Amino acid sequence: MQGDGFSKIYLGKRSLIKKWPIGAALIFQNKHKPVSRGKNMTDVVELLKKITPELIDRIYLRYLILREINYSQPIGRRRLSNKLEVNERPLRREIKLLEEQDLIEIGKWGMQLTPEGKGIIQELEKFVVDLKGLQRASDIIKKAFGFKDVIIMPGDSDKDPLVKKQMGKAGAQYFLSRVKNGDVVAITGGTTMAEIAKSMEPVSCPVDVLVVPGRGALGEKVDIQADTIAARLAQKLGGRYKLLHIPDTLDRHTMERVVKDNKIKNVIQMIKSANILLHGIGAAKKMAKRRGLSAEEIAQLEKNKAVSETLGYYFDEKGNIVYETSSIGLDLKDIKNMRTVITVAGGSRKALAIISVTRYFNDVLITDEGAAEKIIMYLRRGMDEQEKC
Repeated sequence: MQGDGFSKIYLGKRSLIKKWPIGAALIFQNKHKPVSRGKNMTDVVELLKKITPELIDRIYLRYLILREINYSQPIGRRRLSNKLEVNERPLRREIKLLEEQDLIEIGKWGMQLTPEGKGIIQELEKFVVDLKGLQRASDIIKKAFGFKDVIIMPGDSDKDPLVKKQMGKAGAQYFLSRVKNGDVVAITGGTTMAEIAKSMEPVSCPVDVLVVPGRGALGEKVDIQADTIAARLAQKLGGRYKLLHIPDTLDRHTMERVVKDNKIKNVIQMIKSANILLHGIGAAKKMAKRRGLSAEEIAQLEKNKAVSETLGYYFDEKGNIVYETSSIGLDLKDIKNMRTVITVAGGSRKALAIISVTRYFNDVLITDEGAAEKIIMYLRRGMDEQEKC
């Protein structure tokens, strides 16, 4: 986080170094050395909240403006105003400041980020995580469920679709930090997994990996099918892929016949040998409909209080498996042998769903602020109940 660039975000033409030299030293340390993260950054955030609480909202607004422009550029002011639900008058003032600081440029077709703006948005995102106390929330969730890593993105994907893109990007970055030559990578379908493959930049040095779909297809849009996502991910990595080409909604009798085919049998063996998994979590009723379950089966899920689904398993809020579909691909026994399991799911409405699968999936969680707040709320509620007993 370079001092000169970051000061442009929240101070504009007023220099913190001139106004508050001690504050500048705390935040920037020196002109060229980024401030260390951890306790130092937490102290800086707490200091800002105490001496300039109104600044926090302005920093976050400018972050949202830059983030929206980054994903939607070129974009006009009116459209930006509608997306952010901010009146045009105050928005005009912020845009003017960002333009003066050479973070955005305004052309015939709208606004877009300058090279400096693109560089600063990533560092600003890290600062916003500290600003909103998300690292503290991450530590609470990690400790409560035994996760190895928990990454929380600002915002709520139930209310802001760009947050899902950010989770996808975070998932891609985490995955790239773990994958290595010789790995077999399984990935499931869905909109969040599609964002992971979409957001990943092609690697400069190809990785010798095999990418496979975690399960069969659900007969939905091609872009969010596991086969499509696996192929796209492999291409970005410069690796190989194998496809399954089988619907995940076949009846048990038909499925038993299909898996006897040697080619399909070989692909299934590859899937079960995966040592990295990227997967999402779905709401039980919604996934039941996507998988084509009958009205009777859905009624049974509701009776059993199912709240989540992943890999064809349905869980209640206590983590009990209350239903299992007959599908081809990975099962829970395969998960135990994997080196890395990356769960990517967010939105405040999915908090209970995330909690419900932690008995089996507690390696790496990438989520958002909306889900994290609700998860912590449920944790506190559970502690209160225990105290009453």
